Amino acid sequence: MMAHEAPWRTEPDFALAQSLFDTFQTIGFDGRGITRASYGEGEERAHNHVRSVAADLGLEVRTDWAMNLYVTLPGRDRSLPAVMTGSHLDSVPVGGNFDGAAGVAAGLSVLSGWVREGATPSRDVTLMAIRAEESAWFPVSYIGSKAAFGLLDAAALQARRTDTRRTLAEHIAEAGGDPEAFKQPGLDPKQIDCFVELHIEQGPTLIGKNAQVGIVTGICGSSRYRHAEVHGVWAHSGATPRAYRHDAVIGATRLVERLHREWLEIEADGGEMTLTFGVFQTDPTQADFSTIAGKVGLSIDVRSRFPELLSKMNARILDIAQQIAMDNDVEIKLGPHTGSTPAQMDDTILKDIMTLARNSEISAIAMPSGAGHDSAIFADLGVPTAMLFVRNQNGSHNPDEAMDFEDFKAGSRLLSQILANRSA
Repeated sequence: MMAHEAPWRTEPDFALAQSLFDTFQTIGFDGRGITRASYGEGEERAHNHVRSVAADLGLEVRTDWAMNLYVTLPGRDRSLPAVMTGSHLDSVPVGGNFDGAAGVAAGLSVLSGWVREGATPSRDVTLMAIRAEESAWFPVSYIGSKAAFGLLDAAALQARRTDTRRTLAEHIAEAGGDPEAFKQPGLDPKQIDCFVELHIEQGPTLIGKNAQVGIVTGICGSSRYRHAEVHGVWAHSGATPRAYRHDAVIGATRLVERLHREWLEIEADGGEMTLTFGVFQTDPTQADFSTIAGKVGLSIDVRSRFPELLSKMNARILDIAQQIAMDNDVEIKLGPHTGSTPAQMDDTILKDIMTLARNSEISAIAMPSGAGHDSAIFADLGVPTAMLFVRNQNGSHNPDEAMDFEDFKAGSRLLSQILANRSA
């Protein structure tokens, strides 16, 4: 490829990256933020644009049955396991422009820079633009990356999108894919040398530590009840004394308070975990200021790097829900339990990236990822995996994501360096 002692001298094509961000912004703007629904128009247009740009660069392009996009710079020995990078192009509703898209833009800008310099890697280097990472649209995690390895089952294909109520299978077919081929993997983990994903940080750590880049040590797993319900009895607020009430709001708030207290106790014992109630609502068609609520819907999202903590907290949720229901004369239906396992990143690649950052005078820190990412699927399958976080202000999953382009450049340079080292 390039000189082995300095494989990072070829700069990524940052003009292309900026152009991609501008196009993604135009494609996804919904009037307030960015909405590129999984297997929706915005995601489809973003994939088509990346495919067109890649083809213009002379790169190989292909898709699998789920319409994941693979962009490849061929290597000298194509029988060797490929070096891979990539991320997703969908977004949450009314989100930001950089979540996921930064990794695709970085990967394509790296390949464009290499093409511009006439560089030929020793093995294939492939950018994967992944479908449907955001579980806001379907109650299935990591749809695209699971599909790529043949890990989606028939039940997942019948999951319905939250807005259209149409099945995942229908949406895949509409996008040009073949849901009947769901058992046919587009990737073989044994034929992947490594997977390195660049992504914006979705929390405040890099801002607080004044670091441009985070080198991820592991990805948290999750334990979730997306559609929990507390059922009581709808009743008149003035005519029903306290002793005769079955108040769903009281039951739900006491459930939240008890679980929050459990979280505090786990943290006090040194446990690392997060607990979130992202949904908490009464039925707007029946709720009224003079009515005792007969139903509350809520979600419970637990995340941790440690499987034993996820298991422990789930057991406590079950016990506490049963006790709260008995004590407050309500019924608690937690609904289906879903989740994902924690994933550890590859120590060798992490150390190499940290060395590259130090040599390049890029400020970087090691840190865990509280959010889930497609990289977890690669890691779970034994693929040496790493993640680079780029500093990002104002959090994520909101329109105010604010990644400084200089920080993106720093992360992209590290991505280029580690991909070059792995394919030299």
